[in-house]
Amino acid sequence: MSSLSSYFAHSSPITWMVLLILSFYFIATFWIFIYRYRLILQRLAIESRSLTRLYMGRSEMVSDDSLLAGYLRQIGRVSPEVLKAAVNDAVRSATRGLTQLSIMASTSPFIGLFGTVVGILEAFGRLGTQKSASLSVVAPAISEALIATAAGIFVAVFAYAFHLLLKRKAYELQSLLESQSEIVLAQTRKER
Repeated sequence: MSSLSSYFAHSSPITWMVLLILSFYFIATFWIFIYRYRLILQRLAIESRSLTRLYMGRSEMVSDDSLLAGYLRQIGRVSPEVLKAAVNDAVRSATRGLTQLSIMASTSPFIGLFGTVVGILEAFGRLGTQKSASLSVVAPAISEALIATAAGIFVAVFAYAFHLLLKRKAYELQSLLESQSEIVLAQTRKER
């Protein structure tokens, strides 16, 4: 812990800013993931129940709480165009936040690397004022500078993993919605 406090004591404002940005990224990554994951899981459960009812023949129309039901009520008729638009809108809504996760996953290592470069520059600047620069003097300064890169990679791993998990769940939601659309369209064709 003393080395961490020593690191912060010797860090420049740029290094502090880099770590502050990475901290914000880390918190935002978890907030986006938790919020979106819970929302998509709820939608998946609703759409799965609706699809099961359609498959079992218990209903000829999607459930009232399905995302598709609102569109069908507004338009008043079943058509492939309406259902496709409803699916696209539902998927677009479900995938909000994925762009931010992608940006955080791709930029956080570079932000961390920037902090490391600044830290190494500061370390060499301090070393230049000393008479001798042995490995025992250089190694701790450089290892302190690498903390920013480690922090950037740490944030990127979570952001990228969460991005992929949410993307997969959004794909599952899209699949359920498209299956319901196909069944509803097939039933309306059969009635004609």
